[in-house]
Amino acid sequence: MLELIKAGGWVMLPILLLAVLAMAIILERFWSLRRKEVLPPGLGEEVREWARGRALDPKHIDVLRRNSPLGELLAAGLDVRHRPREIIKERIEDVGRHIAHRLEKFLNTLGTIAAVGPLLGLLGTVFGMIEMFLGILTTGVGDANQLAGGIGQALVSTAAGLCLAIPALMFHRFLRGRVTGYIVDMEKQATQLLDALDEGASPPPAKPARGKKAEA
Repeated sequence: MLELIKAGGWVMLPILLLAVLAMAIILERFWSLRRKEVLPPGLGEEVREWARGRALDPKHIDVLRRNSPLGELLAAGLDVRHRPREIIKERIEDVGRHIAHRLEKFLNTLGTIAAVGPLLGLLGTVFGMIEMFLGILTTGVGDANQLAGGIGQALVSTAAGLCLAIPALMFHRFLRGRVTGYIVDMEKQATQLLDALDEGASPPPAKPARGKKAEA
């Protein structure tokens, strides 16, 4: 392996550094984007029960806000629960944009690594071919070792760039799809909370008054 790295030339150094960075991002995002950490099971129904029963106080809302991204989103709606529905919806959308940005943390970097990997491999290929042709100008076509060294550098750097880019691109698409799914689920939970707040705010239907029986 070390010989292959040496054969790829200096361009192998940035490729290896980007590979380490990509692996760190993938592991961190898999840990941070666990479903139970983003969308704790049963949390949405519990908050809706609070909203219907009006069992809300600032301490509960603060604990909910620190619970998870979903809890932060629902707490944003509960903070303005006495306002009109459109105001509550706007507040949830504003907070939701910030949450979505945090969930996508480092994914742009991972996508950049996936795009840069093949370019670095191509750069190594170009330098390898340049080295090969410069060797031909110096020693002629009879030096097979010089030709093999240039071709080897070209092939190794190209393979290394692709080995970096392919997994990075796959995990980038997978993690972005996971974030998109979480955002859709949080939107559903927010809509259900709005409906629950409307139910809690609407007065109970009045019972019809019993009239006196008409005298015969």
